[in-house]
Amino acid sequence: MTTTDDAQAILAESDFKPQQEDLEFNLPQAFDSVEAERQHRKERLAGALRIIGHLGFAEGVAGHMTARDPELTDHFWVNPFGTSFKQMKVSDLILVDPSGTVVHGRKPVNAAAFAIHHAIHEARPDVVAALHTHTVYGKAFAALGQKLEMISQDHCMFYGDVALHTDAGGAVVTGAEDGAGLAASLGDGKALIHKNHGLITVADSVDAAAWWFIALERCCQVQLIAQAAGELEIIPDEYAQKSMEQTGHNLAGWFQFQPHWDDLVADDASFLD
Repeated sequence: MTTTDDAQAILAESDFKPQQEDLEFNLPQAFDSVEAERQHRKERLAGALRIIGHLGFAEGVAGHMTARDPELTDHFWVNPFGTSFKQMKVSDLILVDPSGTVVHGRKPVNAAAFAIHHAIHEARPDVVAALHTHTVYGKAFAALGQKLEMISQDHCMFYGDVALHTDAGGAVVTGAEDGAGLAASLGDGKALIHKNHGLITVADSVDAAAWWFIALERCCQVQLIAQAAGELEIIPDEYAQKSMEQTGHNLAGWFQFQPHWDDLVADDASFLD
């Protein structure tokens, strides 16, 4: 837990507050150096990749998650091409520059990872982390080319904040133009449904980006089940907006991820190597 001015400022600007000021409340860390912040981002990235893998969200060599370097802000750390999410370690991560060259590490970068993530990080300076992988329900939902409907409280965390991209679905995204198109469709939102492809989420922390992805995959699953059972009952905009304000901001996303992180550290902390 931290009580730094920076973390308190994040909390003060949100609706996500403890009800009693004297209670301990977990908050994002603040850092005194870029070296410490870099190490933290790398640890969270390796851990998030393991969690995504253990949830069954990885498939073969497809999928990638990035974390912007806090000093070289046009570079990002990413999982190397062909390395299992479930075995990821901090020491496995590679650093990629704006040209797609691996400048730290000895393993290759996935060409799609560079095309997608470089475009997003370049277009969105506020984005620290981005995640895309091929999940069963995300792919099934994307095959319908439809929007996410506000049918549950959990769906409402994406109210007005999830976009639909309809170009180049089904093709491997390796070109700069395709990556730029995805970034343009994402806009200033936190999530994207790529038709005939899958899901992408972004945030100002690795933790929040991972949580938005987990939550969006579950929302796709629920909507597919509900549609198969009958007609959807849509939550009115007024209530959806209120839920979004309470649960859809980055601090809430960061906080929701902490139980996953705690479970991982308790079960196997070897990813920190």
